[in-house]
Amino acid sequence: MTTPYRRLLLKLSGEGLAGEDGYGIHPGVIGAIADQIREVHELGTEISIVIGGGNIIRGMTAAAQGMDRAQADYMGMLASVINAMALQDALEKAEVPTRVQTAIEIAQVAEPYIRRRAIRHLEKGRLVIFAAGTGNPYFTTDTAAALRAAEIHADVIMKATQVDGVYNADPARDPKAIRYDELDYAEALRRDLRFMDQTAIALCRENDLPIMVFDMSVRGNILKAVRGERVGTIVRHLGD
Repeated sequence: MTTPYRRLLLKLSGEGLAGEDGYGIHPGVIGAIADQIREVHELGTEISIVIGGGNIIRGMTAAAQGMDRAQADYMGMLASVINAMALQDALEKAEVPTRVQTAIEIAQVAEPYIRRRAIRHLEKGRLVIFAAGTGNPYFTTDTAAALRAAEIHADVIMKATQVDGVYNADPARDPKAIRYDELDYAEALRRDLRFMDQTAIALCRENDLPIMVFDMSVRGNILKAVRGERVGTIVRHLGD
């Protein structure tokens, strides 16, 4: 089946792996995510993933509680490696060949991030999980997702969230919040919409890299998105 996207980068939050527990890794949740990704992989789409570590530790939260920010961020990077290994296990149980590449060298459990090697894995039909963010403190995994997507020439970033798109206000707090079907990068930056951090949005704008924001808790959404069906919000250049 022909799809609009030859190569995509899926951005997953660490919190999304915890399920209702709110902390750690829930086997049922991670298994369901792996099943959805397998369905997309079977279409022949090249898939890469950036995953966070917020279900274990959030660097900014720890820093706000008094920990050194750089130290806390490095701990968050290591948490994302744990999540990447768990997701790799679930994907390979679903018969999806998977490689983990990390921005922090941990040779015993994962490959170091090498751009050309990552692209070669994708071309061979392997899924690649990018862990440990950019390898630098003070940068979010959103920025890591934008950076890796640009480096591997992805066609789109698909950001999985717990809401069905981008709103002009927090829909959990404002019942009158309006959801966008499409949004220009410039407006997202001007309105300081918090679906991604501004550094990541600006990097996507500079590289003309569309961002799709959707609710992955709805079974089948990622498959619909890859097939070109309208799901969530698409952020891109909308013209003058």
